[in-house]
Amino acid sequence: MKHKLVSSIAFVALMGSLSAVADAQNVAIVNGKAVPMARVEALSQQVARSGRQVTPEMQQQIKDEVIAREVFIQEAQKMGLDTSEDFKTQMELARQTILIRELFTNYQKTHAVTDAEIKAEYDKFAAANSGKEYRARHILVEKEAEAKAIIAQLKKGGKFDEIAKKSSKDPGSGAKGGDLDWAPAGNYVAEFATALTALTKGQLTDTPVKSQFGYHVIRLDDVRDAQLPKLEDVKPQVSQQLQQQKLAQYQNELRSKAKVE
Repeated sequence: MKHKLVSSIAFVALMGSLSAVADAQNVAIVNGKAVPMARVEALSQQVARSGRQVTPEMQQQIKDEVIAREVFIQEAQKMGLDTSEDFKTQMELARQTILIRELFTNYQKTHAVTDAEIKAEYDKFAAANSGKEYRARHILVEKEAEAKAIIAQLKKGGKFDEIAKKSSKDPGSGAKGGDLDWAPAGNYVAEFATALTALTKGQLTDTPVKSQFGYHVIRLDDVRDAQLPKLEDVKPQVSQQLQQQKLAQYQNELRSKAKVE
């Protein structure tokens, strides 16, 4: 009799433990149906991926949301809404979206960008952007005669920034006294770049420089070696760019290999 009593107590204790484990795996029981905690974890991960911090308060809100969704789902199923053709079509589209996302996520995991690839891309960028940078000012006008008059005025001691603010048709630099900040010559149209690189520090163009925008009066204020960011400072951006390029190439390869009739 004592042995049977002990066995009964042990059985009750075991069932209680199993029930506790089941409760820990579920966030709630809604109308007799268990709502798994995995739904809360999945929704929490979505929130975290969006950049928001999952605080204890937010975690409770997510649990409430998961429970509310189960309530609404059960009602929709009672009404047979999950059997409509529209619902089935939307479910198929959602399935495709999730599956494609998993495909691309898996590709990025198995084809991660290497440090060697990042270094090679940075070296390519550095080679293309090395050389000189120019700190220049310009005054843009519509007519050549007007530009010549400004050059004459400057040579007589006129202040470049004041004339630029008053006369330049370039809204960007005109308000800043004609200042174009530091930039490589390649940033400018060919006529402007040719005239700029022919100047020495502090020199003004003797004649107006014609371009598609009008007539320029250019002054070179300074020259320096191109200032490039360090690899460590741009590594995340370079890595992201390369990853996007790899993914785009993968997508194009899949499209080209597919037999579409």
